[in-house]
Amino acid sequence: MGGRGCGKTRSGAEWIREQVRYAGCKRIALVAPTLQDAREVMLEGASGLLHIGYPTERPEFLPSRRMVKWPNGAVGHIFSAEDPDSLRGPQFDAAWCDEFCAWAHPADTLSNLRLALRLGQGSRMVITTTPRPIPALRALMEMPNTVVTHAKTSDNSLHLSAAFMQAVKNIYGGTALGRQELGGELIEDFEGALWPRDLIDRARVETAPPLSKIIISIDPPTTSGPKSDRCGLIVAGQSGQGREACAYILQDASVQGYSPEAWARRAIDLFYKWDADCLLAETNQGGEMIRAIIGQIDPDIPLRTVHASRSKSARAMPVAALYEQGRVKHAGCFDALEDEMALFGTPAQKHSPDRTDALVWAVHHLLLGQRSMPRIRVL
Repeated sequence: MGGRGCGKTRSGAEWIREQVRYAGCKRIALVAPTLQDAREVMLEGASGLLHIGYPTERPEFLPSRRMVKWPNGAVGHIFSAEDPDSLRGPQFDAAWCDEFCAWAHPADTLSNLRLALRLGQGSRMVITTTPRPIPALRALMEMPNTVVTHAKTSDNSLHLSAAFMQAVKNIYGGTALGRQELGGELIEDFEGALWPRDLIDRARVETAPPLSKIIISIDPPTTSGPKSDRCGLIVAGQSGQGREACAYILQDASVQGYSPEAWARRAIDLFYKWDADCLLAETNQGGEMIRAIIGQIDPDIPLRTVHASRSKSARAMPVAALYEQGRVKHAGCFDALEDEMALFGTPAQKHSPDRTDALVWAVHHLLLGQRSMPRIRVL
């Protein structure tokens, strides 16, 4: 999988060339979103099959038969994913599928293609695509015999226009769409998430304004070691006052596998680095221990503590509402934190959202303070 312009078409064409030249493959399926795409990109494109390799080894294109023919007798047939049934009947020993996530019928086309890959002792296929969170791609990636590789647009920057690279960076840099289209990452939006990807993207700014307050928020783990929960460490600041106040997320410094003393020192280092006003720590697990450790390392550090009396989701909902109001900003890109936020509260969330929990405590402290949530009283 790769970002736009990362050279994935050349990778697919080179793979087919190797199958024909070295692996002895004789019948190749070439599948694209449309027949026009197959011809203009997979065959006749600058990095297509007709333009790579030694000239004496390049195939000949026979348009009337939708076929390419190599000098050694191997043949390739082009197909459109708009017509899955066109793959019923033929048989192949290799296949190249391009822009899989743009196919009109990805599951049906792939199913028919798999049944057609029945020649040779080790039939195989390569799929090149800009990833999108479609069910067919997710199912394919979960199969045990699937090997996944990634490439970024920037990996191919020497072969791309500098103006193009700067333009796409200006437009898409630091967004979920940019991570998908340029970074070749599979970025998913999950139904029911408190923080949809577009909400996080709308909150992004390049830099924070002058801040009246900065805090280091700590969501401590209950254990230490390689398999322990992460220690959430979020640096956040406040600009403005009252209902005009905004919170700015400045750094995600979360760590995993650290001992209590190690993550406490990490928090104290952040305190001095950012010239913060205080450390803010959740004390549901080992509250006195947190005070003791930080006090032993640096007794002059101002430490405030909070205790969770409601669920993580209940605490997070008013913070998500502040995002919708435009009162929380991300001063930069925090991929790991934002991926966790996009999973928060959904069935896909498998691990404790320690980064997000630290963020929620920080925003609560900066913008909501000790206010109680509105309640309805029945008379």
